[in-house]
Amino acid sequence: MKLLHVVGARPNFPKLAPVYRAGRAAGHDQVIVHTGQHYDESMSASFFRELEIPAPDVNLDVGSHSHAVQTARIMEGMEPVLLEHAPDWVLVYGDVNSTVAAALVAVKLGIRVAHVEAGLRSHDRAMPEEINRIITDRIVDLLLTHSREADVTLLGEGVPAERIVFVGNVMIDSLLHALEHAPVSAVEQGTVVVTLHRPSNVDDSDRLAQLATALREIAEERTVIFPVHPRTRQRLAAEGVDLGRVRLLEPIPYREMLAYVASAHAVVTDSGGLQEETTALGVPCFTARDNTERPVTITEGTNQLVLDLSTLPALVRAAARPATVRRPEGWDGQAGGRVIAALEHALVELAIA
Repeated sequence: MKLLHVVGARPNFPKLAPVYRAGRAAGHDQVIVHTGQHYDESMSASFFRELEIPAPDVNLDVGSHSHAVQTARIMEGMEPVLLEHAPDWVLVYGDVNSTVAAALVAVKLGIRVAHVEAGLRSHDRAMPEEINRIITDRIVDLLLTHSREADVTLLGEGVPAERIVFVGNVMIDSLLHALEHAPVSAVEQGTVVVTLHRPSNVDDSDRLAQLATALREIAEERTVIFPVHPRTRQRLAAEGVDLGRVRLLEPIPYREMLAYVASAHAVVTDSGGLQEETTALGVPCFTARDNTERPVTITEGTNQLVLDLSTLPALVRAAARPATVRRPEGWDGQAGGRVIAALEHALVELAIA
């Protein structure tokens, strides 16, 4: 079986790693295509090293552009790659522009596509990622879900049950695999870790100001570590935002970031991935959004939506870790193997059909 994996942005890489390892263990031929959505060292190359993923076989180097331009360039670049490699399966991950662009090209070429992390919904179409999720799930052949809630969502949208396979959370595979190598003892303990990058937070001047006010207050009581996404750094500079004693850092490599999160007092974020990682680690997480496509992190984990940003300092102040960590079903470090098994089974079923 020949697999072609398509990734393009930092959140994709921890999802690819366990699937690639499982595919290698099963003896399958694999190709990695990096679209280059995140293309600098801190956002891409260091992740491949730390996650033990081989260098991409193909890099499209599309760079950072508007959603339309980026999606179009990925589609243009993907077509000759897919024609050359002719895989049995194209695997797309998550909800970035690379995901929907590669899926569209592959489907039109008649190549089977599987979506890892299918069925997530925020029900907020103002989020570009939500559009990518919906379109991708409408057109792919196999929908691989990380929670039972996602199964229910897809069934409710009319997806045939035989195309949906619950595999669990591949990103938690990477977390558990890397945790033994994360330099937890080398980082400051009990900090508040912040990540913010979504347009609804950083492109809205009033909301960005509210977040800055809350973070300044938190930083008066605890060390606040803020690894800043390049786009967020641009917005902070353009708005002249004062973050007081907040410690601004460049984007942090995967294992070091994991060490900070694992040892944190709390996390403030708008990232879907961090909502899941904090749930798996039992770290209080405060998500600066009105909704989440990962409700399981609230119902079974440590995540809480913060609708009123003025309450954020008090919430962080009162944060406490649970006595026991509850990980949702399938967040057990074995999801990558289940993905490969699902692909093998589906390929046989399709051949028979």
